[in-house]
Amino acid sequence: QVRLVESGGGLVQAGGSLRLSCAASGRTFSTLTVGWFRQPPGKEREFVAGISWSGGRARSADSLEGRFAISRDNAKNTVYLQMNSLKPEDTALYYCAGNHLFLVRTTPNEYEYWGQGTQVTVSS
Repeated sequence: QVRLVESGGGLVQAGGSLRLSCAASGRTFSTLTVGWFRQPPGKEREFVAGISWSGGRARSADSLEGRFAISRDNAKNTVYLQMNSLKPEDTALYYCAGNHLFLVRTTPNEYEYWGQGTQVTVSS
């Protein structure tokens, strides 16, 4: 069993940065592919970025235009999402999720473990 806990969200002005963390418990973290998703108010959950268990494969949503970067530290059982040049439209509840698949998947139903989410609010 894997438990995921997000942190690092908050209120930031447009143009600012935040770093989200996803801390995991459980023996299988080092073999876990982790994804970040977000759900803006009134909208569906969408893929943000994902990283394979080794860190060798990472991808992010094209719509982010390279503003976000995902990384992981297996020694700390933590995955990070660095968010730069934040915009008001980045406001959402951000979730991390995990699965044991080889490739990074972009649809929520391909992930079996989920955190509770952390709120990111970007003011204009």
